[in-house]
Amino acid sequence: MTTLLEPPAASPLAGIRSLELEITGKCQLTCTHCLSQSSPQATHGTMTPSDWRAVITDAAALGIQTIQLIGGEPTVHPDWQEFTELGLALGLHVEIYSNLFHVRPEWWDLFTRDGVTLGTSYYSDEPTEHDKITGRPGSYVRTRCNIREAITRGVTIRAGIVDILPGQRVAEARAELESMGVKHINTDRVRAVGRAALPGTKPTLDEMCGRCTRGRAAVLPNGDLAGCVLSRDFPAGNVRETRLAELLRGKAWRDLSASIPPPRRNACPPDDSGDCDPANTEACDPAY
Repeated sequence: MTTLLEPPAASPLAGIRSLELEITGKCQLTCTHCLSQSSPQATHGTMTPSDWRAVITDAAALGIQTIQLIGGEPTVHPDWQEFTELGLALGLHVEIYSNLFHVRPEWWDLFTRDGVTLGTSYYSDEPTEHDKITGRPGSYVRTRCNIREAITRGVTIRAGIVDILPGQRVAEARAELESMGVKHINTDRVRAVGRAALPGTKPTLDEMCGRCTRGRAAVLPNGDLAGCVLSRDFPAGNVRETRLAELLRGKAWRDLSASIPPPRRNACPPDDSGDCDPANTEACDPAY
């Protein structure tokens, strides 16, 4: 069990800018390509609220600039607002990566706070195609309405489009997002991780985009530290057993980073996306 100790005095992480916190595996949707295989039946994992608070506190002490709450659907975790408030109080930028399927009216006040941004996934301008990918009828309409509401309220929002189905209306989805006022849009091919992997196969580091561990790290619902949520099958320790700073200084983390193939030259579109959506923290600097 991680305890909330005094944060480390100095940062060993000059290159780590963003920490993805996968606070839950639960989600209202069952997307066909979901890397975490989240669903309504999944759990929040074994990380306790105290564990997550310790990680957020350590992230700030280590000079990490951004935390991203992701899942699953992060807003189904009962403490997501507390985690956001803690991050803001520590001077962190907090991105909430939500499917925007359900937004309570009182959440908008938090979404509009300085230092908070939203991320979301969008798959098509055609409702039936979008809903086929998410596995939830009506998800297109609800997500689209909440994107429009976010824009109306002045919330900074980015969207990721993953190209999954043959002939998917990716270009049309981008055009629709632009027409609604979304200015930050990235696309990516589907990655063979989670539900997108072929039955009986195991993910390989060659399937990664090459940015895992380089500028980012991720903590999963069981406490595992990974290079990003996409490289979840290659953990480098567990924050419930060892403090984040020690893990990021450790041999397992160095070995993981050394084993990841470097980003391909010209890895951004059209050759390939430089942003592993759906979580897309930065173009050409992925955060699946």
